[in-house]
Amino acid sequence: MKYRVIVRPETEDDLEKAFSWYEDKRKGLGYDFLLQVDAGMRFIERNPKIYSTKYKGTRKHLIKRFPYKIIYIIEKDKIIILAITHGKRNPALLKERINNEKC
Repeated sequence: MKYRVIVRPETEDDLEKAFSWYEDKRKGLGYDFLLQVDAGMRFIERNPKIYSTKYKGTRKHLIKRFPYKIIYIIEKDKIIILAITHGKRNPALLKERINNEKC
């Protein structure tokens, strides 16, 4: 089945902030981060059900080389990317975003 990937606006904000942080640390590192995120999203698109479900049906993919994860849900023919978040981020913030998506 072909899935359509939808990236939520909040997720785009997550990406922008992480990109800026890494780019400030070392020129080009932000672009390396984006390449790894892109590779992760392509992997998810090809294999969306490879990860087990967690809180309210979410799944997570760990990004290579960086301590970030892609949080997503599958709804029919859509993969909705809810967040790209640092592994140490407060889970309560993520739960709020997930709960808002399910409304």
